[in-house]
Amino acid sequence: MSLDTVLVAVGPSDADRYERLGEEAIDIAGPSNARVVLAHVFTQEQYEETLATLEIDRADEEATPGNAARRHTTTRALGKMLDEAGLTYEVRGGVGDHGKQIVAIAEDVDADLVLVGGRRRSPAGKAVFGSTAQEVMLEAPCPVTFVRADTK
Repeated sequence: MSLDTVLVAVGPSDADRYERLGEEAIDIAGPSNARVVLAHVFTQEQYEETLATLEIDRADEEATPGNAARRHTTTRALGKMLDEAGLTYEVRGGVGDHGKQIVAIAEDVDADLVLVGGRRRSPAGKAVFGSTAQEVMLEAPCPVTFVRADTK
C-alpha cells in the first residue's frame, strides 16, 4: 500500500504518549516520505481554555483551531520529532466531538492512514465513557492504527 498522507490524531490526553505517536508516524511515514498531518481536536471548552492559556483574543483573526493546535505543547513536541526525522508535516485543528472531527479531517486531507493513541480500557470503561479511538476505527475513510502508550 502506498502512503501519501498519514494523519496523526492528537488530543488532550496525548501528552503522555506523544513520543509513541511520533515514533510510529516516523516509522510509517518515513520510508515512503509521506506527508504527515497532525490533527489536534478540542472540545469547545478545551478550545476556549487553550485560547486563554495562549493569550489569544477570541476576536483576533489568529483565534482559529489550526493556530491553537499549532501552538499547543503536544503538537509542537510532535512537530519537533518530525522535523528531526526530516519529514514534511502540517497541523490541522478542529473543535467539537473528537471522533467526528478526526474523521472529518482524515476525509479533508485524503488520509491513507490514521494513527490514533489510546490506553488500555476495560470493556465496561469503554461502554461508560465511550472511545474516540473506537469511533475513528469504525468511521474513518481509511485504515486506522491504534497506538497504545501503556504496555501493562
